[in-house]
Amino acid sequence: MTKKFPYRLYLVTDELACLDRDFYWVVEEAIKGGVDIVQLREKKLDDHQFLQKAEKLKVICDRYKVPLIINDNVNVAQWVEADGIHVGQSDTAIHEVQKALGVDFPIGLSIEKMNDTKDPSSKLAWYYGVSPVFSTPTKTDTIAEWGLEGLSELKATSTKALIAIGNIKIHNAASVITAGADCLAVVSAICSAESPAKAAELFRKEIELGLEIREK
Repeated sequence: MTKKFPYRLYLVTDELACLDRDFYWVVEEAIKGGVDIVQLREKKLDDHQFLQKAEKLKVICDRYKVPLIINDNVNVAQWVEADGIHVGQSDTAIHEVQKALGVDFPIGLSIEKMNDTKDPSSKLAWYYGVSPVFSTPTKTDTIAEWGLEGLSELKATSTKALIAIGNIKIHNAASVITAGADCLAVVSAICSAESPAKAAELFRKEIELGLEIREK
């Protein structure tokens, strides 16, 4: 794992969004369709359940050479030899993660407002999760949406890879990339899709379209 961030389609897991289908099947299908990085975020599980899920998911991700990111659980990330960890503004502090996992361990950080980037510890992040780009009923603990203009402003002032999350759908994917996102983080639009593989494939096409428009 390097500090570069070449990934374009980031799946954030949500077992409830899988609509009673096999969780691991959904993730594997999404990977087959074009997801190239996966974050395990199942906040309602206890540590033991979370670890079990991480161990099984790591096997699948390793099979496809897709990085597995663990959401805010240092012990689980260490135990399964995850490829990275993601923390939010109210989660484990980056310095604490580094103490446990090492200064070179990849850490993603959620950015909810421009001032978050001014904290010295934010400079240590591997990438910024820009949250939420668009308001979503599934995440009510954020201050306000960034919108496309806010995303563009952050892109102009930051050297970090920007991973856009929050109500990202196929119909707005290209515009989010055009506005400055380097990668799209998707939850329900893939996990709940009739065909997670097809949904991921469509997202990849929109991402490429957005990149083409941005480069013109």
